[in-house]
Amino acid sequence: MAKILGSPSRYIQGAGELQNLAKYVSPFGKKAFIVITESGKKRIGDVISGSFTASECEFVYDTFHGECSKDEINRLKSACEASGCDVIVGVGGGKAIDSAKAAAYYAGVPVVVCPTIAATDAPCSALSVIYTPDGVFEEYLFMPSNPNAVLVDTEVCVKAPVRLLVSGMGDALATVFEARSAVQKEADNCVGGKGTMAALALAELCYKTLLAQGVKAKAAAEQGVCTPAVEQIIEANTLLSGIGFESAGLAGAHAVHNGLTAYEETHSLYHGEKVAFGTLVQLILEDYSLAEIEEVVNFCISVDLPVTLEDLGITAPDPKKLMKVAELSCAENDTMGNLKVTVGPADVYAAILAADALGHQYK
Repeated sequence: MAKILGSPSRYIQGAGELQNLAKYVSPFGKKAFIVITESGKKRIGDVISGSFTASECEFVYDTFHGECSKDEINRLKSACEASGCDVIVGVGGGKAIDSAKAAAYYAGVPVVVCPTIAATDAPCSALSVIYTPDGVFEEYLFMPSNPNAVLVDTEVCVKAPVRLLVSGMGDALATVFEARSAVQKEADNCVGGKGTMAALALAELCYKTLLAQGVKAKAAAEQGVCTPAVEQIIEANTLLSGIGFESAGLAGAHAVHNGLTAYEETHSLYHGEKVAFGTLVQLILEDYSLAEIEEVVNFCISVDLPVTLEDLGITAPDPKKLMKVAELSCAENDTMGNLKVTVGPADVYAAILAADALGHQYK
């Protein structure tokens, strides 16, 4: 099988770039269908609308209902078609963006992605994570092409709650470890091929950037200011991790995340927070050295990412529920099989408890 690298056609990042949204959308259509939450529209709707003032491109808004489910995707597709729009713009967090990408795919129109947070690596990918209406992971939707353009206004992202930026670091943290596993295993990546050297190099750069700039970026974001460290972390969370995971491959960390979605107590946690804990589980399953595990644990603690079950909201772990998490993590349609080693639910269960114990020890 061929090696394949996927990426958006354009990636634009900078402070204040949202006011140029229409300029980046107009090459793809004459009428934009903008998917955004009600709260997002209140915060930045004036900037979005203002960007279209001098543009020949028209636009309509549609309110995202909160969950990237099949029902919501079908609703957005139908609404887009009924409105006569020929390009979809997804504005917001990972679930809004994933819903917009999926709706555009089914409607057969281009999509421009405009994240308002740097909390996941969803913006650049040709992948949508589909959940049930109750928020439980259901399946991955792999699409044949990446977004036509990704526009990241760092001024907007830095005004979001700091926890979201940190969650993005948690999602990005897994990238290099999953990439190494998938490439070594010669597993298929998310774009239907094998991992490339470029994807693995981006994943390695992503990890180095997190270690070098993560603490500084969090401190700056807590003051609501965008420094070079914040810019670099936003790029790591969004672009480096996005291309790295998709074109190298996923493995254990995201599989554990998907299993954790079935544990009700974790529903208040963000995607990247659960992925960070899943990364620790993967490192234990693959028997990384203590020094390497310490580096990851200490980084997580330094930016307030979860390292224990208690951090995930599981204050009284139920063995049966944890085994269910382990079983779901090893589901046939998930990515646990991309680890360097072959594991089953019992192994994952043990690694979850070991990760929790190590987390407590270092905290």
